[in-house]
Amino acid sequence: MWIKICGMTTPEAVAAALAAEVQAIGFVFADSPRQLTLEDAASLAAAARGRLRCVAVTRHPSQRYLDDILAVFRPDVLQTDAEDLRMLSLPRQLELLPVFREPDAPQSTSRLQSGLLPPRLLFEGVTSGSGTPCDWTAAQRVARRTQLVLAGGLDPDNVGTAIAAVRPFGVDVSSGVEERPGVKSPSEILRFASAARSAFQMIQQEQRSA
Repeated sequence: MWIKICGMTTPEAVAAALAAEVQAIGFVFADSPRQLTLEDAASLAAAARGRLRCVAVTRHPSQRYLDDILAVFRPDVLQTDAEDLRMLSLPRQLELLPVFREPDAPQSTSRLQSGLLPPRLLFEGVTSGSGTPCDWTAAQRVARRTQLVLAGGLDPDNVGTAIAAVRPFGVDVSSGVEERPGVKSPSEILRFASAARSAFQMIQQEQRSA
């Protein structure tokens, strides 16, 4: 079970994620209503350091921008499109969460079958933070073979169904817990985490009784 709340922009959202005891929170450094400066993100993340994983979320960053993110924000995890990782110079100790997007699902499956997928990845729709669900059937096939974090269009009302259908390692939500674009609702963060945790626990109980 791994729950990530992405797109932190307020201290209240960080506090809610900590109260919900999720495993990770994301700070966006790509074009988005949730994009932060490096300094603002570092300040927001301070309360969560050592308590959960602070994830730098990028898409097609330049090497110079990435170097600045690493120096100023100091992420525990870097999340970026899988194709980006082939072109970037990264510290060996940095934890990675490569993003595989839905149009690449057949290619992702092929790479998985040939043993080329990473041990953990994020499966996303075309555009991050858009609230559009990805293909759960394609995600389920990939989730059988690696630790898949499911993203795209999740919210407190559908995350349980998504977990039951895909059986992912984890889930990631952004717009689905917002009161308006770019601003998270603390109550929806708590409701999402509770619904996801209940769904994961139900699967664990099924596996124990099987």
